[in-house]
Amino acid sequence: MRSEGFLSPRHRRLAWIGFLVAAFQAPLAARLVDDASWLFAVVVAMVVATVILADDVARRRPEPAE
Repeated sequence: MRSEGFLSPRHRRLAWIGFLVAAFQAPLAARLVDDASWLFAVVVAMVVATVILADDVARRRPEPAE
């Protein structure tokens, strides 16, 4: 049996939505804004992606035997 990870299904869904919003907002902001503030959206997307990947690793780890 596999463990459940540290994100609940609701939090996991919200993390994916946040990642997609940040990932789509960054190129749009880069095109519309003259400064480099769009890099913040890239950093946020990378942090959220790291959390999602860490949750995937925790979900795939087998439960410890008794």
